[in-house]
Amino acid sequence: MNLKYWPNKWCYNSYLVFIFDLYAVLHTLLTLFLALSDSFVQIFSFGMGINYGQIANNLPSPSRVAILLGSLNISRVKLYDADPNVLLAFSNSNVDFIVGLGNEYLQSMTDPIKAQIWIEQHLLPHLTRTKINSILVGNEVFNSNDSHLFSYLLPAMQTVYRVLVNLELDKQVAVTTAHSLTILGNSYPPSAGTFREDLAQYIQPLLKFHSEINSPFLINAYPYFAYKDNPDQVSLEYVLFQPNQGMIDPNTNLHYDNMLYAQIDAVYSAMKAMGHTDIEVRVSETGWPSKGDANEAGATPQNAGLYNGNLLQRIAQRQGTPAKPSTPIDVHVFALFNENLKPGPASERNYGLYYPDGTPVYNIGLQGYLPEFISASDKNALSIFSSLVFLIACFICA
Repeated sequence: MNLKYWPNKWCYNSYLVFIFDLYAVLHTLLTLFLALSDSFVQIFSFGMGINYGQIANNLPSPSRVAILLGSLNISRVKLYDADPNVLLAFSNSNVDFIVGLGNEYLQSMTDPIKAQIWIEQHLLPHLTRTKINSILVGNEVFNSNDSHLFSYLLPAMQTVYRVLVNLELDKQVAVTTAHSLTILGNSYPPSAGTFREDLAQYIQPLLKFHSEINSPFLINAYPYFAYKDNPDQVSLEYVLFQPNQGMIDPNTNLHYDNMLYAQIDAVYSAMKAMGHTDIEVRVSETGWPSKGDANEAGATPQNAGLYNGNLLQRIAQRQGTPAKPSTPIDVHVFALFNENLKPGPASERNYGLYYPDGTPVYNIGLQGYLPEFISASDKNALSIFSSLVFLIACFICA
């Protein structure tokens, strides 16, 4: 199509948008180029997702984080909210986001008007530039003692979904929630996995909803917790994906060489016991702390490096679990940064792959680049790029 036949005003306005978009791309490319010109950075692509938590007062700006994740070739990010600063910083990137709707919103999200207002304010302004593939309605709701939250969860998810349908966004944005493994009443052996009886009245209709809208069932799975609570009984090699004897499920004769896969298959079995084999289980959180309190066994940089490093190798191999060998595990690692304001034991503040200054907490082969600032010379180079793009656009529109 020859652009010179388009109306000049339309062409001018369109190319202003074009210039802005290209400027943003060139900004990122130039910054990366400047980093690469000083030292070679090996880029790894594991197909993994990352949890980007922000309970801290010393984290780098979202625009710098966008460059860090770009240098790591990480293209899937889970937020715990819908921070507009983050979503704006990742405009025109290839990063797919899961955004969170906190537990404090559940009751109000059962109201269609309030749900629509939330989506119009937090989702719609970003969808044209930032990829958002899921809304996480609530997080580990059944891990609380609030039975009111239990009853709000499914209606909130249904209401948010109906709003997306009305806006014709339901094929673009999925609706789901994430669960702690405390929802399981039994997890051993994996083939005997069941949900807790006291939660059956909530989980059964929830599974029906997942099946109807074809959305994944998300779990936050931490083999670390099992080891921390029973270090004398749980094999460290088994939880760290290290060579070990493993275990054989007596009902299926399937061999498990790590606990995470056993946990995933236990959830599949629990869903099957409720009549569902049509829902995919995905891991929305898993990780290992690099530091903990005196009573937190195993929380060391070495163990964290082994867990996450070995897990990334499994992801790269597109492995499935023993019960689902043809379905590669889908994982979001927890977390991108250590978060210094998180409450609880020391381990809670030390799950990050990186310190806030961009230094790796331990070495698992992920060498990324976190820019410090844009110097005056860099800004001059960007200005030249910008002028060239503008001149080209004007020439085309002439």
